[in-house]
Amino acid sequence: MDPSIFIPLVLVLGPTLIMLIFFRYRYLQAQARYATLVQLAEKGVELAPHMLSEPRVGYSERRRALVLIGAGLGLMVMFIALPGHFDNGLGVGSLWGLGLLPLMIGLGYLASWWLNRRGGLGG
Repeated sequence: MDPSIFIPLVLVLGPTLIMLIFFRYRYLQAQARYATLVQLAEKGVELAPHMLSEPRVGYSERRRALVLIGAGLGLMVMFIALPGHFDNGLGVGSLWGLGLLPLMIGLGYLASWWLNRRGGLGG
């Protein structure tokens, strides 16, 4: 295998593999939940309505903000640390600004969380 294709291959397959593992985990978790509900129903146990609905993760602007800030900083550091140059002579490190988008969105979510926690802009 050509070594120059190894890094892009890892960069593409790594996140894809992580997502496949995550979706497999969620699938197995849902299957176990449904199997438990079926066993309870077969025994004649009356199921409460909240047991039949899907569990939801609570909405958290702070958590979303911290994830986006971390992703933005990670992208910036990754692009600065990557070696290599484009055909026009610019380095890959000049793409560090792409990390500013998730960073700024994360800061916006953090500000929204902080303002909502304090009761809004009016105090």
